Amino acid sequence: MARIKYIYDTETCRYERAKITKSDVTLNFLGFLAVALVMALSLVLAYNTYFETPVEAQLKKENNELKKHYSALETEMEEVDEVIAALAERDNNIYRKIYEAEPLSPTVLQAGSGGVDLYRDILEEGLQNEELVVGTKRKIDKLKKQARIVNQSFDEIMKLAKNNDELLKAIPAIQPVHNPNLTQLVSGFGNRINPFHKARVMHEGIDFAATRGSEVYATGNGKIKMVKINSELETGYGNYIEIDHGFGYISKYAHLGKVNLKVGDVVTRGMVIGQVGSSGGSTAPHVHYEIIKDGVKLDPINYIMNGVNNHDYSKLIELASRENQSFD
Repeated sequence: MARIKYIYDTETCRYERAKITKSDVTLNFLGFLAVALVMALSLVLAYNTYFETPVEAQLKKENNELKKHYSALETEMEEVDEVIAALAERDNNIYRKIYEAEPLSPTVLQAGSGGVDLYRDILEEGLQNEELVVGTKRKIDKLKKQARIVNQSFDEIMKLAKNNDELLKAIPAIQPVHNPNLTQLVSGFGNRINPFHKARVMHEGIDFAATRGSEVYATGNGKIKMVKINSELETGYGNYIEIDHGFGYISKYAHLGKVNLKVGDVVTRGMVIGQVGSSGGSTAPHVHYEIIKDGVKLDPINYIMNGVNNHDYSKLIELASRENQSFD
């Protein structure tokens, strides 16, 4: 039953029955709709602000996963870039110098991989993150181009090497100890902390840790130039061997425990020349390994060519570059 409304008439001093017109009903209805609409919009806005729809949650999850994958991709591209740079450095400063070839021009290796036209198809798709996609594609294309250039350079060096067989066999080119997991390289070439007086001094070789009595190998063909046997009280290199490889190359193996050869003996790459020890100024069993070319001591890490792939060599570079304490 509808409610009957009354209003007080001041002229007659009586309550008169109120008359409800269609316009009153319409206005009331419109007012109700306006209030309901405002409340509904407020609720939707609050829900969208503090709650996620299933679709939004899924998209957010996928977006986070893509960010993780992109971050991993960035890391991998940086690692590949470092490997290519290391290979190019070794190619220019070692291989090409050995075979007297012209060095690669830095501008050739660092040249870009193309202009905007190369990525026009991606730009025309109207992707929200097109700059990120194009930037990543450009980096990958540059790495691929650098890898091709270095690979072509290696092919050229291999042709030169075939014509220099004796030189190739003589160059110190393997690790002096068995190091399959690449974990035994414990100190590199350069300024390192001396274990005795704790000062930073020039470390003129690289140290390979190994168990006492482990085999030590000649790293290239040559002839024993020097064998030095020191007493237990002496410091310095301790028991060591020097091999003359010819072509201006000499390799040195220090802090040995046992020496198998004598001066004048002919050795070939991979031959056992002694055993790991801790003689002389040494803090633990290891081999201190040096390479000397024309009287100048060089970083032996650049000469580890045989028995390692690009990934292994990159790991050796990383281990050798750590500025830690040497073993001697």
